[in-house]
Amino acid sequence: MDRRQFFVGGAALGCSVAASPFITPVAMAAAPWDTRLVVIILRGAMDGLDVIQPYGDPAFAALRPTLLTGDAVDLNGFYALHSAFEPLRPLWNAGEFGAVHAVSTPYRDKRSHFDGQDILEAGLPDLDGGGLRDGWLNRMLQVVPGLEPEIAFAIGREQMLVLSGAAPASRWSPDARLQISPNARALLNVVHHDDPLFRDASEDAIAIAEQISLEADLAEETEAMMMANPMMQSMSRGGEHVKIAEFAASRLRADTRIASFSINGWDTHARQNNGIKRAAGALTDTILTLRAGLGPVWDKTAVLCLTEFGRTARENGSGGTDHGTGGAMLYAGGALRGGQVIGDWPGLGDGDLYAGRDLLPTRDVRAYAAWVMRGLIGIDRSVLEQAIFPGLEMGPNPGLVL
Repeated sequence: MDRRQFFVGGAALGCSVAASPFITPVAMAAAPWDTRLVVIILRGAMDGLDVIQPYGDPAFAALRPTLLTGDAVDLNGFYALHSAFEPLRPLWNAGEFGAVHAVSTPYRDKRSHFDGQDILEAGLPDLDGGGLRDGWLNRMLQVVPGLEPEIAFAIGREQMLVLSGAAPASRWSPDARLQISPNARALLNVVHHDDPLFRDASEDAIAIAEQISLEADLAEETEAMMMANPMMQSMSRGGEHVKIAEFAASRLRADTRIASFSINGWDTHARQNNGIKRAAGALTDTILTLRAGLGPVWDKTAVLCLTEFGRTARENGSGGTDHGTGGAMLYAGGALRGGQVIGDWPGLGDGDLYAGRDLLPTRDVRAYAAWVMRGLIGIDRSVLEQAIFPGLEMGPNPGLVL
């Protein structure tokens, strides 16, 4: 029995499952390169047309007569940023925040959140053949040599396919604590003294518990750094998304190189003006927390914010939008070229919409993720197109990585 089997499979320490650090996502990985990659899954289908508004398209305003409130922030004369994302405007001005428009995964027409998220996180062209064995970040870890044994942490409360697979992964959940008193430690030593199997496993388990305690201290240090930054002092500190970002930053400042987690709340069928503000608050808090917590490491970091599909071009009768196709990818970080919205804009006229209702995707969102990994980590294009994103044609380099 090795340390991983002991911890994941057993309850030898008498801990409840809820107290285990191996519960659910964000995932992290230590690696031999010096840059950092953070992948945030925006669950629920973010409305890219609302977040990055193409107000320069003559058909846009008529499609959304009540959703457009007139307070969006102009970005470049064609696109405007939803006002709820205003806290990220300083990052845009600094070239540390941007967007890619009119993108999607290869998923089409069925518009199921579950299938759409599976396609996004598996990085596959479809769901045929039972191919959901692992996620694209995990496949990346499998093909890169020289990785540390502790490959990934999972942070949050829901299972993520994107970092599931053969590469080893651990998990951490906000507020989880695993503590062993001196008396309990002594008792374990006595009970297992003459049994090498359990003695060694217990020693490894104690070491892991001590590491978790250290990681909690690092997260507290990150929060202190964050609150010392005047830009962060108005941020809500109680949300789980902030705790996740603090923990991620504490690990990424050290040996961890890859992190992935999710933010929910993007399914806006009704009262979208309220829903988008709540979701935007969580995402802006998260990105600003990462930036403050990472300090100088932010300059080596790329943050990709991906969602399973976009939403309909036309608003519905409930003040919201329904499941669509094309949407936007948001990105941030000092390692990327921000201050821009890139992508081939297809237009929003009646003849331009996909299936007469959705923004037409003009490029596979996986291509942008692949080019970021190519520029950030140096992975060969053939590996990206065949092993990490099977069936992908990356196309020309969009030049996201500085």
